Amino acid sequence: MITDEAGLRAVIGEPIPLVTGKIAPRLNELTRPFIERSPFVCVATASPDGGLDVSPRGDPAGFVRILDDRRLLLPDRPGNKIADTLTNLLADPRIALLFLIPGVGDSFRVNGTATIVDDPELLASCEVDGRVPKLGILVTVEEAYTQCSKALIRSDLWNPERHIDRSELPSGGEILKRLSDPTLDVDEYEKERAARYARREGLY
Repeated sequence: MITDEAGLRAVIGEPIPLVTGKIAPRLNELTRPFIERSPFVCVATASPDGGLDVSPRGDPAGFVRILDDRRLLLPDRPGNKIADTLTNLLADPRIALLFLIPGVGDSFRVNGTATIVDDPELLASCEVDGRVPKLGILVTVEEAYTQCSKALIRSDLWNPERHIDRSELPSGGEILKRLSDPTLDVDEYEKERAARYARREGLY
């Protein structure tokens, strides 16, 4: 078992200056497009009891607004109302973002702090389908840098020939029935949810 950094470094070695030098305290004209072209971001936060959360967020590309080279605005869309990300930020402002762009191997990482905002004027630029979000996450950038393509190459993530048919996995309704409500009519639940999504109901 490896229990300290000295032991870890003995196995993996030290990063070269070229790599550590790419970690910047702000965005620039070369890194901004990784946010502007991304339709999907994973958001990591920490809870006061020591727990961690990673939540997916997605919208049309560029949905995370770049306000300036140190500030981002992430709209909060309707969800399941558990609100792990938001409740965590109330107690601990630290946040980490991982941006993905379909078909592109490099990802983009942002670490910093965040606050929850409800300013209608600020959020107006996040309107989609005529709906303006009630809340947003205002991120102050502390670190911003690209992540190399190795993970996406190994996973072959963007290869459509490797995509899995959803029917090969348990449905959301089946999981809810097992864990939350044994009386749930799975077929009816799935039918109603598919109809809501087809109408884009509840997305915005």
